[in-house]
Amino acid sequence: MAKIINGVSLPNIPWQDRPEGCDNTVWRYSQNPIIKRNPAKGCQRVFNSAVVPWGDEFIGVFRADTTITTPNLHVGHSKDGINWEIEPEAIDWRDENGEPFTSIYYYDPRVTWIEDAYYIMWCTEQGGPVLGLGKTTDFKNFTRLPNVTLPFNRNGVPFPRKVNGKYLMFNRPSDDGHTPFGDIFVSESPDMEYWGHHRHVMGRGSKWWESVKIGSGAAPIETSEGWLLFYHGVATTCNGFVYSMGGAILDINEPSKVLYRCENHLLTPEEPYETTGFVPNVVFPCATLQDEDTGRIAIYYGAADTNVGLAFTTVDEIVTYIKEHSDLQWGDDIPDVNY
Repeated sequence: MAKIINGVSLPNIPWQDRPEGCDNTVWRYSQNPIIKRNPAKGCQRVFNSAVVPWGDEFIGVFRADTTITTPNLHVGHSKDGINWEIEPEAIDWRDENGEPFTSIYYYDPRVTWIEDAYYIMWCTEQGGPVLGLGKTTDFKNFTRLPNVTLPFNRNGVPFPRKVNGKYLMFNRPSDDGHTPFGDIFVSESPDMEYWGHHRHVMGRGSKWWESVKIGSGAAPIETSEGWLLFYHGVATTCNGFVYSMGGAILDINEPSKVLYRCENHLLTPEEPYETTGFVPNVVFPCATLQDEDTGRIAIYYGAADTNVGLAFTTVDEIVTYIKEHSDLQWGDDIPDVNY
């Protein structure tokens, strides 16, 4: 039976039992979307956001597109992980000397507790899209650190702990537009500032739903079977891209080696709030909450670049499903160590 490793006890994790008659391994919250249009003054849309436990409540960093359609990052608060209050003012980033450190845009954040602080990674601007990095301990004061990649890169996701003595992050080299390609890479750092030893993890798949590009989603979950990764896969149609959620399990000590990769998508746009919006047909996972005691997992995802959706599974169910429906692509199971 698969179990969560090095997790936390979270008895108040948002949860809803699987609906009667539903046999899906991942199922949606019946009251989705949990964040709709215009949730705060000056914020037209909130989506693709990151959530963490905060004492007996929850807190997060949210992508908020303003009334001039510029994406920025705002803090949000919730007592139950479902009903959220988004702060109307964007995060005030300061460098390590306390001076303002701003960018043109900020989007698609991930938040990970690493050792002694919450680290936030997002896509920002420096001659093209790059990965920005910052940290906080109180979600009131935010220190921005040097950007961690050159252009062009997106979908940066830090690991929750060191592996073999090094910090790790997923990332996806891209281009300056709506990238029609993209694989997942893992990079390592001795200090969260200088990143290298870039290794290929997974490429786009042979199945239609992930045949154009893929990108890492929520921070990987450490399990007894390996690192559990939720990611997005993209297909193309005559009406544009379709974003779905996939799942894979990676080697615990060498995450560039894929042990299992689910051939089926785990969630795909079906509901109106996923198929209709600013960018239709998008399911984009960015965060999870986990309860180590029960194995419950709550998945937060962006829906149609307009709303925030919530879905559920358990670690044993999802790991079992991925293993039973695994279809490794060429090179997936070969650790990329020749860098």
